[in-house]
Amino acid sequence: MNNHRFIAAGGIAMLVAGMCYSRFAPRIVFEPPNDQGVDINALATQIKTEHKQAVDAVKAIAEEALGKAKSGEELASSLKEKADEALVKMNGLTEQIAEIEQKMARGNKSGEEGEKSLGEQFTESESFKAFQDSKFSKSARGADMKVKATLTSLTTDAAGSVGDAIQNTRLPGVMQLPQRRMTVRDLLTPGRMDGNTLEYVKETGFTNNAAPVAEGAAKPSSDIKLDLVTTSAKVIAHWMKASKQVLDDISQLRSMIDQRLLYGLAYVEEQQLLNGDGTGQNLHGIIPQATAYAAPITLTSPTSIDVMRLAMLQAVLAEYPATGHVMNPIDWTWIETLKDGEGRYIIGNPQGSITPTLWGLPVVQTQAMTVDKFLTGAFRLGAQVFDRWDARIEAAYTEDDFIKNLITILAEERLALAVYRPEAFIYGDFGRVA
Repeated sequence: MNNHRFIAAGGIAMLVAGMCYSRFAPRIVFEPPNDQGVDINALATQIKTEHKQAVDAVKAIAEEALGKAKSGEELASSLKEKADEALVKMNGLTEQIAEIEQKMARGNKSGEEGEKSLGEQFTESESFKAFQDSKFSKSARGADMKVKATLTSLTTDAAGSVGDAIQNTRLPGVMQLPQRRMTVRDLLTPGRMDGNTLEYVKETGFTNNAAPVAEGAAKPSSDIKLDLVTTSAKVIAHWMKASKQVLDDISQLRSMIDQRLLYGLAYVEEQQLLNGDGTGQNLHGIIPQATAYAAPITLTSPTSIDVMRLAMLQAVLAEYPATGHVMNPIDWTWIETLKDGEGRYIIGNPQGSITPTLWGLPVVQTQAMTVDKFLTGAFRLGAQVFDRWDARIEAAYTEDDFIKNLITILAEERLALAVYRPEAFIYGDFGRVA
């Protein structure tokens, strides 16, 4: 045997079996069918035929050796070498068949081959082919192949991690939170005031004795009762603190802070105008002073639409015709989606874009109103909001802000609410929620 034979005769089969799993195991690589006429199917058929012949040869040698063993004859060295050579040829052809089947399975319809494994890349490398041509001689330098790491977006300290070089796409500005649309103030008559106290005279009673009078008879006398109502302006305020550096470095931040602070004032103001209980520094809102809903007439199975019409009637009977409705968006959606017996919307119009109205009056939707509740009334005649300080933003140094490069940004407003006629407002519930 040549110098690449590292074990004694009779062990070639073991060597071949080991080479199948060695990184130096020679592999035959076949290209897919191409324009030069190479046909993998025909080549596979040819190798399978040769493989069958090799298997038959191994069987014949095995049967010969078995027969001699039974008769007590000693196996010749040439027979052992012959058996080893037959096994080497059979195993090599077996490996070629398996590889051809893998390549045929990986190939796509266009004839293109899939990505080669590291083993395929190694056996096809020039270094391995040179080592193979040297009959795997010890004097040869062997075979090697440099495998480069796959580049990935990882940021860990590992080969191929290039994620730190990826530049993120940063959209300009700040995606702000949604803001509620404030609407209650728009329903009320605006006003200005001086000082901290707001006083107004309210008529609380009127006895009307007007009647036809006969000639020479005494005229009847009527009575009127007045009351002085006193309320005060309340301050709504809050603040934020920011460093001079961040205000300079983020140009949008100052305007964002200003806008958010003003929005916070309006948010609380709407709650106060409707629901303030008048205690402490709270406004005395409309709902706590409103007249409770009491249907002037009785209807059979009244709907939410009917309830709103009856509330309007109650305001009319109080001599203050309603000018608008206030309700939660959930309740207005309930009303808009009411249908008749044939499934047609009663007032809703899915294709329309008209401002929400009911019985000819505007509908104001606000989440400051509790679900299943409503407020109907003569807003412009029955109440008025007075501004002592308009909502404003101020910035200043406080305490040790100056030496810390901090700035305090303050938002505040000062206002009062006068509810002249509580009977002008009707407050009640739809009765859908227990």
